[in-house]
Amino acid sequence: MSPRVALVGYGSAGRGIHAPLLAAAGAPPAVVVTADAGRAAQVAADLPAALVVPDLGAALATRPDLVVVASPSGVHGLNALACIEAGVPVVVDKPLAVDGRQAADVVDRAAALGVPMTVFQNRRLDPENLTLARLLADGALGEVHRFERRWERWRPVPKDRWRENAPAAEGGGMLLDLGPHLVDIALLLFGPAVAVYAETAAWTTRAEDEAFLAVEHAGGVRSHLTASSVAGAPGPRTRVLGSAGAYVVTRFEAEAHAFGGFEDEPGCTGWLVAGEERTPVPTAPGGHGDFYPAVLAALAGPDAAARQAAMPVDPRDAVATARVLDAARVSAEQRRVVELG
Repeated sequence: MSPRVALVGYGSAGRGIHAPLLAAAGAPPAVVVTADAGRAAQVAADLPAALVVPDLGAALATRPDLVVVASPSGVHGLNALACIEAGVPVVVDKPLAVDGRQAADVVDRAAALGVPMTVFQNRRLDPENLTLARLLADGALGEVHRFERRWERWRPVPKDRWRENAPAAEGGGMLLDLGPHLVDIALLLFGPAVAVYAETAAWTTRAEDEAFLAVEHAGGVRSHLTASSVAGAPGPRTRVLGSAGAYVVTRFEAEAHAFGGFEDEPGCTGWLVAGEERTPVPTAPGGHGDFYPAVLAALAGPDAAARQAAMPVDPRDAVATARVLDAARVSAEQRRVVELG
């Protein structure tokens, strides 16, 4: 029997991402938390067997086997702690918390109580990241010295959502929206950060709508990470430079882009480039659909330690990511390089 899952939030993340992935994994949400009448109606239409409750406390009272937190970013940490205190395993959408201290508190409490948890860093399972990881494992790029990743959009008139309107302390802005994905991948592929330099700006929104991070990794690689909603010419998406060549991806899902000539061929993601030579790269297997089957398999483990060890994302990775984002905020405010201990 599949675990009973409670889903907290039924907005763009809950309805658009988590609910379909859970259903595909054979564990559609049995309980959905929303106090919004319109979203409750959507739950009734999408998931007629699901119980709708107004808050997390009511969801926990139904004794779910797993809670998925897809609420606004500013309350992720508090929601996760409530689940942990109730002894219920939890998946937390990124960011785990609004800063590194809160993220560490959540993870430490889960470890102390033996409650399995993980963080929804689903972009690890993007084709470009799986393909790049394979190239790195094969040594196809030689010694890598730079990783560039851009998540740029053209939204001169911003959307009117909590992400655009909330201050950073409540989870708003680019650093806490797209930053966790960008930093998580950089740390996953190239190791711990030792220094961060950042620039941010709020051109059209209350919190930042543009952010650039230069991250120095302990192994010597430099990551240049950009998130922007005000880029009239988005892209190129990914460029990884190494002693044997480069890996280049110009397109990303349905996002606009302004740099042609490297369109993906069927069955391939990105290109190996060495000067004028270019070779399409076969796409590595895997995808976002692998996340929840891994969570469900982990929950079937023999004990709490085994269940935690089998989770698809180590939550301490999210703490490391949060600390880099904290350093980026300090760097941008003080206009200096921030060293990490």
